[in-house]
Amino acid sequence: MRAVTLLCSALLLAGCGKESVDSEPVRPVLSVIVQPQVQANLGRFAGTIQARFESTLGFRVAGRIARRWVDVGSAVKAGDVLASLDPADQRNQLRAAEGDLAKVQAQWINAQADARRQQQLFDRGVGAQAQLDVATTNLKTTGASLEQARAAVSQARDQLGYSELHVDHDAVVTDWQAEAGQTVSAGQAVVTVARPDVKEAVIDLPTYLAEQLTGDMKFVVASQLDAGINTTATLRELEPQADAATRTRRARLTLADTPRTFYLGTAISVTLTSSVSPRNELPATALLETDGQTRVWVVDPQQHTVATREVKLLERTPNSVVLSSGVQAGERVVTAGVNSLKPGQKVIVDEEDAR
Repeated sequence: MRAVTLLCSALLLAGCGKESVDSEPVRPVLSVIVQPQVQANLGRFAGTIQARFESTLGFRVAGRIARRWVDVGSAVKAGDVLASLDPADQRNQLRAAEGDLAKVQAQWINAQADARRQQQLFDRGVGAQAQLDVATTNLKTTGASLEQARAAVSQARDQLGYSELHVDHDAVVTDWQAEAGQTVSAGQAVVTVARPDVKEAVIDLPTYLAEQLTGDMKFVVASQLDAGINTTATLRELEPQADAATRTRRARLTLADTPRTFYLGTAISVTLTSSVSPRNELPATALLETDGQTRVWVVDPQQHTVATREVKLLERTPNSVVLSSGVQAGERVVTAGVNSLKPGQKVIVDEEDAR
């Protein structure tokens, strides 16, 4: 009876031992699918849509601004009046010039008549050559004075016309630097206008990044309000000197095409990328660093087991790592709990957890 009891106990213990080996727990893990990168993201920068061609206009004569005819944002046509000065001074100068012209015209008529009489007297032999010479010289002098007076009147008329500030092309008013009632000098900046037909993206880049710009870098310009509205761009101009306050350099980008909602002043987000050799980026938590080696756990999709594989680091940040070799595109790599796994251990992965 005792022998039977011992035999049963031995059988039970053997069965329990086999069950404990076969029932090793299957571990759930977080993972990502390796997707190679051929573009390196160098950053995202805020900017605005601006006109490529912008002009700052001012009056060609000094005076007091009497009226501003348009406001910021107004669309104007070629020849439209933007602002006007009080024309009193210019009108007085024109009247004075016209008065001088009338006086010289009277002197010209008198000089012509005198020269004609002296010529007739000389032809009949009763006039002196000296008097004819004086009359002829006086006629030429008066003729020169007449031309000068006419030029003065034309100039005075131009000065009167300069009391109105016109735009010479279709444009949009973007800024006013003077207000009605303000006295301005000739050439002083009064208003800024931009041509809306040619637009470009304008951003400020850190100096270190601006110095690394190359021809293969790609700019993606998107609206900050709707990232779905986007286009590509190329670098057109980079300011040679950095801003003294921000230590950034302004870059102007030529748009491949201009979305209809890219108005002047639209806030944009510009993503800068550069072509690189194929590489793989993983979360920093995927690394298993032991015994001086850097490895990751790769999931076997058929057996649902894990195995370590040595990898080579290219870059490291607090949240991610870039690998140059060790894993292939499409492989699944464990990203959490890497220190508690064992080679050949079965795992459960979330099939929707992919990058």
